Amino acid sequence: MADLKVVDSHFHVWDLGAQSLPWLEGTDGGITCTWTFEDLEALYGRLPGVEFAGGVYVEVDCADPIAEDGIVYDLMARHGRIRAAMLRARVSPCMRVPLHAAGVREPLHVEGSPRGRCLEPSFIEGLQTLAAAGMPFESCNRVSELEDAYEAFAQVPEATVILNHLGNVESLDEPWCAVMRRFADLPNLYVKVSGYPTADRGFVSELLAFARETFAPDRLLYASNWPVVETYSSFEEHFGLLRDAFGDDGDFFMNNAVRAYGIAL
Repeated sequence: MADLKVVDSHFHVWDLGAQSLPWLEGTDGGITCTWTFEDLEALYGRLPGVEFAGGVYVEVDCADPIAEDGIVYDLMARHGRIRAAMLRARVSPCMRVPLHAAGVREPLHVEGSPRGRCLEPSFIEGLQTLAAAGMPFESCNRVSELEDAYEAFAQVPEATVILNHLGNVESLDEPWCAVMRRFADLPNLYVKVSGYPTADRGFVSELLAFARETFAPDRLLYASNWPVVETYSSFEEHFGLLRDAFGDDGDFFMNNAVRAYGIAL
């Protein structure tokens, strides 16, 4: 049987000798070290029956995102399996977007992002600008503001939006379920299946069932969220749970990400 080809739609790497990531101070210290792309390649190399076709680098909310742009440019030059990069920008009609970026992420889940930011006129106009340029927006949101995010994205339905980590799901309560169903009606919105703790297998089973029932199969993306996954699960456990749930579904594990990010393999 041929190996399952995988495009990881969400990974991070960072070098603490060259970058400052203040948010790491709020973690337990388990991921407060340097992580390399070679580390990620090695993890995929240990998965039986898997061919790692590459992945999408997602900005790391570092203190100097402009310096990060240069670091990522060098990484992409050295590693052909970094297929796309989503780099940081403040969304507006005149935003700075590096030429080597596939699209942008403005973190909306961090302390420095005020509530309602995604409903500001400049943000909406920025989404329109990204849509006109054929560039996706990577959306990471606080759960309490998912309704705001929906209202913003519904104003620009032509924009490709990639919602991180199942909306940073915390529980399968009715408000979360209701807004996710609304997201499913947007014509160009994708959802990354990642970001949830895995200790409660009953919760995971219900969560994955809900995602598959709610979103069209061409809208769900496999994502590892490595190395942040190590704070609430493990890379191997997360991958195994998703392979059990989705089998060797080539659309989920590769093709949907290729389409969402415009990746050429």
